[in-house]
Amino acid sequence: MNRQNDPVARYYASSTQAADAALSRAERANDLSKVRDRIAQLVHGKSVLELACGTGYWTEVIAATAERVLATDILDEMIERAQRRRLPEGKVSFRRVDGLDLPEDLGTFSCVFIGFWWSHLKRDEQDALIGQLRARLGPDVTLILLDDAYVEGSSTTIARTDAQGNTYEIVATPDGERFELPKNYPADSALRKRLGGDVREIRIERLTYYWLLTCRLK
Repeated sequence: MNRQNDPVARYYASSTQAADAALSRAERANDLSKVRDRIAQLVHGKSVLELACGTGYWTEVIAATAERVLATDILDEMIERAQRRRLPEGKVSFRRVDGLDLPEDLGTFSCVFIGFWWSHLKRDEQDALIGQLRARLGPDVTLILLDDAYVEGSSTTIARTDAQGNTYEIVATPDGERFELPKNYPADSALRKRLGGDVREIRIERLTYYWLLTCRLK
């Protein structure tokens, strides 16, 4: 399957600014500052695989304290933008990777970071991703998930729910093209249930606008 034709990939390819738009909202600044500090702590001294790096916003945060970073994305447009960030010399490398079809030659890492992509995955895709991470990276690797919490009046309204319980939002590009994207807002109990068989030491931290989950692959 060519996942570059996936609606999520097509939307962000058409609207590269959309990836950072919510991060620039003034009401989120306090939460964002706390999350940036927390991520910097969690990745300190680690070798980090970043999936769906987007424009490199979080790559820049991670690279400040990590030992090294491989930032990946399915979209060349995103990687090109991310490469223009101010990144420490020799610490960050980039590679075009489909996060749901991980290559066997990724290398070894002590940490995986996924920022704001988990919520765009349907439940079966989430299960498949965790299975691939376990197969490619092995046990005891730290997994960090960072994503949006639903806030009435700030978050995009949920348009529908499918038979599997996935929820969807309607978004539009600057030129008016509309997309229906998976956008899930899991409760803590749902996160623990989905991940519990594949990871251990789950810890969930919630702020007003974001949630952060850390665990270790089994």
